[in-house]
Amino acid sequence: MTVRSGLDRSAAAGPNTRDGGMVTAELAVALPALVLVLLTALYAVTAVTAQLRCTAAAAAAARLAGRGEPAAVVRQAALADAPGGAALSVTRTSTTVTARIAVRLRPPGFARLPGLSLTAQVVAAREPGSSELP
Repeated sequence: MTVRSGLDRSAAAGPNTRDGGMVTAELAVALPALVLVLLTALYAVTAVTAQLRCTAAAAAAARLAGRGEPAAVVRQAALADAPGGAALSVTRTSTTVTARIAVRLRPPGFARLPGLSLTAQVVAAREPGSSELP
């Protein structure tokens, strides 16, 4: 005499027992791709923000240099607004002042990947009577 519980093992496990691990496998493939897309978007936002900071710093430097402020004041004000590691160059002519900010932006956490070179250049007119000579 054989006693059965009334439920068959295959019926108790559900109708889709062969597809049970498929969602896990798809998630394992999709999750790294999603993380990569999110990191790329974050890096793009960081690059745009750094570019805007470079432009603002170059504009401030050009205005200050156009007014005839000393080079140390121009450098301090510009590099305070610029991203870390930025380099400033100021070129003066008889009528204009050109300020250029350059910075190398590296992806955070991926030091071996090549970075972006960001530059901003602003030209301003020299104010009459400015004391700094070219």
